[in-house]
Formats: sequence, C-alpha cells, structure tokens
Amino acid sequence: MTTKQKLDENENFDFAIIMTSGSDTPKHCAAPFFFAATAAAMEMNVVVFFTAQGTLLLKKGEAEKVFPKEGAESLKHFMDQALNNGAKFIGCKASLDLNGIPEGELGYDIPLVSAAQAMPFIGGAEKLVSF
Repeated sequence: MTTKQKLDENENFDFAIIMTSGSDTPKHCAAPFFFAATAAAMEMNVVVFFTAQGTLLLKKGEAEKVFPKEGAESLKHFMDQALNNGAKFIGCKASLDLNGIPEGELGYDIPLVSAAQAMPFIGGAEKLVSF
C-alpha cells in the first residue's frame, strides 16, 4: 500500500481525470493512467478521481487482475507509474459504498471524499477528461 496522499484544499490542478471505468472494461482502463503518468512527468499537477465503477480498481488485488491487453502489464503497473510520476488519486466515498467496498479493503491509501469535496479539485482543473 502506498503512503497516504494528502490534498491541500487550495491546490489547483492542471489536469483532472474522472475514472468511471472499472475492471469490467479493461481496454478503457490503461489510457487514463498513461495520460496521468505523462502529464505528471511533464510537471503538471494531476489528479485522478475514482468514482462509479472506477472505485472497483482501488480494491486490494483488483488492479493486478486487470489486463488492458493480453500479454501486457497489469493495470496496477500503470496506476503505480502515474503515482510514482506525481499524480494524485482521490476516491469517491459514495461509490465505495455503492460497490460494497469497505475502506479497509483498499489497495491504495488515498483521500476519500464526497462529490462536493471533489468539486474544487476537478472543477478548478485547467483540463478535464473522463473515462
């Protein structure tokens, strides 16, 4: 598990990604983390907000089982690459509840927020994409 990420309420993001795709659509899952890793490597301030089915990817062991392409790296590799490059992850509390995922079953130690708490981060970003 990664070290707990912290978010500053006044933090401005250059690039926000809303991750709604989950393990049931593996081909949709890699691109958001390619974008996050690349943007963060270019010294952009990046946030990925996991909501809807996207929160399933946060469950311990789940991202290791998702392969966007047969014979390629698992999704966890790409998620970790984004984090290692400096992207930040936040999760939707309500979506965890919706998907029946207790906080103790998360594989990433990230801030969990309500939709209202996420709005300043995603709404204030210069660029926004949704997957």
